[in-house]
Amino acid sequence: MLFGWYEVIWLFFIYSFLGWGMEVVHAVYGNRKLVNRGFLNGIVCPVYGFSMIFLSVFMDSLKNGWFYLFLGCMIVGSVIELVTGLLLEKVFHIRLWDYSDMRFQVGGYVCLKYSILWGVFGTLLIKLVNPFLLSILHNIPELVGGILLIVFTILLVLDTVTTIVVLCRGKKNATRMEEIADGFTQASDSLRNAITVKIEQRMQRAFPGQKKKDMESEEEKEEKRLREMVFAYGCGFHKIVWIFFLGAFLGDITETIFCWATTGQIMSRSSVVYGAFSLVWGIGVAGITMLLYRYRNKEDRYIFLAGTFLGGAYEYICSVFTELCFGTVFWDYSDIPFNLGGRINLLYCFFWGIAALVWMKLFYPFFSKWIERIPRKAGTILSYVFVVFMAVNIVISAGALARYSNRAQGVAAENVVDEWLDSHFDDARMERIYPNAKMTE
Repeated sequence: MLFGWYEVIWLFFIYSFLGWGMEVVHAVYGNRKLVNRGFLNGIVCPVYGFSMIFLSVFMDSLKNGWFYLFLGCMIVGSVIELVTGLLLEKVFHIRLWDYSDMRFQVGGYVCLKYSILWGVFGTLLIKLVNPFLLSILHNIPELVGGILLIVFTILLVLDTVTTIVVLCRGKKNATRMEEIADGFTQASDSLRNAITVKIEQRMQRAFPGQKKKDMESEEEKEEKRLREMVFAYGCGFHKIVWIFFLGAFLGDITETIFCWATTGQIMSRSSVVYGAFSLVWGIGVAGITMLLYRYRNKEDRYIFLAGTFLGGAYEYICSVFTELCFGTVFWDYSDIPFNLGGRINLLYCFFWGIAALVWMKLFYPFFSKWIERIPRKAGTILSYVFVVFMAVNIVISAGALARYSNRAQGVAAENVVDEWLDSHFDDARMERIYPNAKMTE
């Protein structure tokens, strides 16, 4: 089932509303009172909209099998919940849910009970709900539907901006915003304060158990001091940039050696046209580092299990993304036992777990110390050079892959850019860079 942007946006708002309704019902059942449980002030929970759209697009290829569809939705849904929880705490310093008192939980962000619910809801969504909703949407006049979507989008943006401003009020990056606000008239100041108080009170009612950091501890002050003195201290932007490049390069080398050891052939495993870099490994290592940084001192089994599930979900998403965007399949595990749609398999998921354990316990501490020894000024400049280089590399690689796919379908070059890509990245060169790529319809 392929979705257009019209259907995707409509499904986003529908599921955001349904998720909000479910949260409100759950709050009424638990607290015996009606409370707006949404992160925003409107009657929507965007996290449900994004999550359901994500599952609809990326899990659609498993819709013919109930068990594998359930398993995929369970894993990917749990990863979405984990990443969302970590981002909210990292950016806004709040926790809107905490499963620490439940059995089989991870950091209080996910637990087995709700992971199973993700699987059940995702399966029903793809099998039954999506076809039903799309049949209704197609009966609505497109002009009317388009106007409604514009109105809903404007309201959502205004609601989101207002809520984020309130939540960021005490952060450093909101200082300038407060100074500008103080220059408004008394009436607008009163209105702003009234909205601020209203939203903060609503957030407290909606999430009475939320945790928010208002005061810096001595440990946080010391870490802040070190961040100002040491280049890429901790797990910030510059550290992640360097980790991404190291992971991309080492991942490419590792896959090349593994391929040579198993097949006797040395072939390119790069994701981009310039340099030996595997984006899958680079993004994976950077993502694992960000997600597991605070748990790096945990017991080995926790990091192994987290790496197994996160790596498997990540590899599955990458497989679907490249097929949807470029019409190309870069790997296929259909002939390996315990595979999920040929996109991931249990053995390689275990490899992800082992890789996460080895990285966090052995390689990351070594590379982290090495990176932090780089002079601050030189390291900062190199970070931005790396970002610009890889951004240009990815854009050119995406264009070359698109032309490679179009040429296979007999589509001729339509402009100067297409002609340049055809002359510099012909089929022979693309086959050397991506020897395992397979075209799809």
